Amino acid sequence: MAYNENFATLVRQGVLIRVARAMFDGTLVETVDRLPFEMRPRRAQSLTCCTYHDRAVLRYRVLAALGFAAGETDDDATPLADYARRALARERPEGPTLSVIDAACSACVQSRYEITSTCRGCMARPCLANCPKHAISMVGRQARIDAEQCVSCGRCQQVCPFHAIVRIPIPCEEACPVDAINKDASGREIIDPDQCIACGKCAMACPFGAVAEKSQLVDVLRHLRAGTPVVALPAPAVYGQFPGGFARLAAALRRLGFARVAEVAEGADLTALAETQEFAERVAQGAALMTTSCCPAYVSAVERHVPALRPCVSHTPSPMRLLAQAVKRDTPAALTVFIGPCTAKRQEALTHPECDYVLTFEELDAIFVASDIAVELEPAADETAAASGAARGFAASGGVTAAVKAIAPAGLDFRPVLIDGLSAKNMRLLKAYASKCPGNFLEVMSCEGGCVAGPRTVVSPQEGATALKAAIAACPRAASKD
Repeated sequence: MAYNENFATLVRQGVLIRVARAMFDGTLVETVDRLPFEMRPRRAQSLTCCTYHDRAVLRYRVLAALGFAAGETDDDATPLADYARRALARERPEGPTLSVIDAACSACVQSRYEITSTCRGCMARPCLANCPKHAISMVGRQARIDAEQCVSCGRCQQVCPFHAIVRIPIPCEEACPVDAINKDASGREIIDPDQCIACGKCAMACPFGAVAEKSQLVDVLRHLRAGTPVVALPAPAVYGQFPGGFARLAAALRRLGFARVAEVAEGADLTALAETQEFAERVAQGAALMTTSCCPAYVSAVERHVPALRPCVSHTPSPMRLLAQAVKRDTPAALTVFIGPCTAKRQEALTHPECDYVLTFEELDAIFVASDIAVELEPAADETAAASGAARGFAASGGVTAAVKAIAPAGLDFRPVLIDGLSAKNMRLLKAYASKCPGNFLEVMSCEGGCVAGPRTVVSPQEGATALKAAIAACPRAASKD
């Protein structure tokens, strides 16, 4: 189960497990319409206003697990079985990756500051004295904020000696680094697909579980059940996500029906070599800055929000793409499935179809539960790790920089800068770096801490980072300069 366990997470996981189990049983079409009722039977304790609202939300959760966005539904009367048939028949998944389930969105009130009952009505009244808009007044012995006058500067909160003033945020909007999720006319949130970078921060932040992503679980399991040669590509962040280590995970994947397991860190070695060569060539040509290209959310952020940085982004494909290309060259008939913590990888795979499908760690965990596979009990597979420790380090912030530095030619002007996590503040920093950067090699990670802190991990970022360090130490070989 996911480390950030809560009831919204448990609902999402419960849907994924049941859809996966129905796929293994071959009964998806026959049973899918029953899922909302099975998960929320009559007289069950409701997580919303009532059992019927719960079931409406669960219906949309099932649609997401089938690979559909909330806005794609024809109407609420269309049976889920119809969507299951469409899912089983589709050739390729489609975007956009993220959408808001209207029935689940609480239409949170606009972000504001509010004075709580802990206000003491003190004689100093620093909140009144420091408010630049005179939006605070005293009503009896309590301070009050005039919402129409308040500009949300936060000065009153900063000066209150009793911490009686709180800021009430809109979690999804607060989390989005590019202002891609906002209220519609009804007050509910919608995602602008032209602005969204698919980073998944809104999905992690929403306490109502209203942000859903299109799953490709059905697509992958359909091919596995059909005997199609499918190659699993676990991301470097996989270390520590599943008990028992990589060799047992590989065995579990083989038991699911994957024909081969190839560590994406092998692709990271290729990326490190190509990106180092590209950087050296750019420096020789007098370029002032090159940025990394491994994080798809960052690349989308540049494309959509910082166009001045476009010429600076490395042309080197990501490790996922390079390894998928290698697999396709070796086995043209094989399908490739990236397995990682990232929602933005789905968007990258849609744009660059070397990788056919993307599963998250959370989805793979649900598949293991549905198939009664305990990874830690599997006999270790004979897959030998061919990647370097530096390549595995791509999963942590600063890892790309470290890999490039390790193989950079002597004397190369190498002045790295790191942006660890995309936020509204760091987006402003990116725009500043487009005109003047303190270094000449810029690594950007959408998730603070790197991919080990991705939105769809099953262990905490701390656990993932610790396991990754151990995996790096166990495989210290660096990528060759040859």
